[in-house]
Amino acid sequence: MSGGLDTVDPRFHKGIELFNRGEFFEAHEVWEDLWQECGSANRRFYQALIQAAVAAYHWSRNNATGAARLYHSGKRYMEPYRPVHLGLAIDAFWEQMSAHLAGALGNTNAPPAPPPTITLEQATTS
Repeated sequence: MSGGLDTVDPRFHKGIELFNRGEFFEAHEVWEDLWQECGSANRRFYQALIQAAVAAYHWSRNNATGAARLYHSGKRYMEPYRPVHLGLAIDAFWEQMSAHLAGALGNTNAPPAPPPTITLEQATTS
């Protein structure tokens, strides 16, 4: 599944901006508003982003259980949108999430990784 960047709701980009600043709870709020109004085609995609943001938020507050639970469900919800949806490279995003949340995901020996960021790929024409 893929979508053109020019047709994306501005709240998608606002959520990315907040997420990339580490304002995970705020990103979740913006994306949740979008999720409540979006069509069915993108509903699980936005839900996955919401869950990723809340997973990172939980991890920042030392809630490993909540972070792991939301990581797994968010990744599962985004699976059908692979490899790229609305410019988001899905596997690369979840790799960043996995590295950042390694301690919550059971890899207690992993070195600390920075919070994930989202960089959208440019739309290509076929």
